[in-house]
Amino acid sequence: MRRVGLALLFVLGFGAAGGLSAGVVAATTSGTTTGTTATSPQTIAPGVSIGGVDVGDLTADEAIVEVNAAFAEPLVLIAPRSRLAVTPKRLGAVAAARAAVTRALQAPAGTVLKLRVSLNRARTSSYLAVVARRFDRKPADSQLFLHRLRPRVSKQQAGRMLRRERAMASIFTALAANERLPLQLDFRVLEPRVTRSSIGPVIVIRRGSNRLYLYKGMRFQRVFGVATGQSVYPTPLGRWSVVVKWRNPWWYPPNSDWAKGEKPVPPGPGNPLGTRWMGLSASGVGIHGTPDDASIGYSASHGCIRMHISDAEWLFNHVNIGTTVFVVSA
Repeated sequence: MRRVGLALLFVLGFGAAGGLSAGVVAATTSGTTTGTTATSPQTIAPGVSIGGVDVGDLTADEAIVEVNAAFAEPLVLIAPRSRLAVTPKRLGAVAAARAAVTRALQAPAGTVLKLRVSLNRARTSSYLAVVARRFDRKPADSQLFLHRLRPRVSKQQAGRMLRRERAMASIFTALAANERLPLQLDFRVLEPRVTRSSIGPVIVIRRGSNRLYLYKGMRFQRVFGVATGQSVYPTPLGRWSVVVKWRNPWWYPPNSDWAKGEKPVPPGPGNPLGTRWMGLSASGVGIHGTPDDASIGYSASHGCIRMHISDAEWLFNHVNIGTTVFVVSA
């Protein structure tokens, strides 16, 4: 019995030991099966750049953020006395940052990659139209007016017009290269048609004192004694112009009571118009020579401006069709 008991105790002890060993092995095997190994995200090789942006040693997500941030920076446009900042988004430009970063992940160190950019002609054109409305300016012609009985001419001003196609080309080039240097906008100069130097001769007739003053623009040249209209046929006040010039004119009787029964007079001695006629835009009124020298200095005509024949011939050679004539009451 004693031997049987010892044998039984031995078997039980061995079984207990074996169970413990099995438990330890099972625990060890379980730990090996369930464990994981952590891996770091792939980074771009050192010195790689996209559109001028250094993305070396960055992950894909970091590189996309950097490239998009750089591309979103505004362009600076230099206009007259102004600097305009416009974002690529406003111009409808889009950068393919993700595709560029995908290429960068495969590129060797030091690779320079271009950033592909989609440009929007319609949006850019719309923006440049706004810029043109702000900065385009029509030319201002010189204006002739009378001040204190003397002609005055305002200063002309050149205009300008934005060269839109050139501006668009410069903007697209900068966006495609991902450059943000200031861009100088180009404007075409628009010259005025009338300038101070192009005004030419100006006549001022002082009806009250029977004097005709000739100016070249604002510069005085000569003064002449003249005869102006009688009180019943006054020379009309106002601003007129020379519309016709005739040498050795015929005189035709006007449709007026004082000329009833008169007949046309051909050129030659005794012609009421002398040898020169400078017709004005005032109906039936002109500047002309007269054989009646005694009338000069008086209000003696039927509305026209009479001059000595030699004076009329000189004036004829120094005025043009379109010459402005001011008639004032002084």
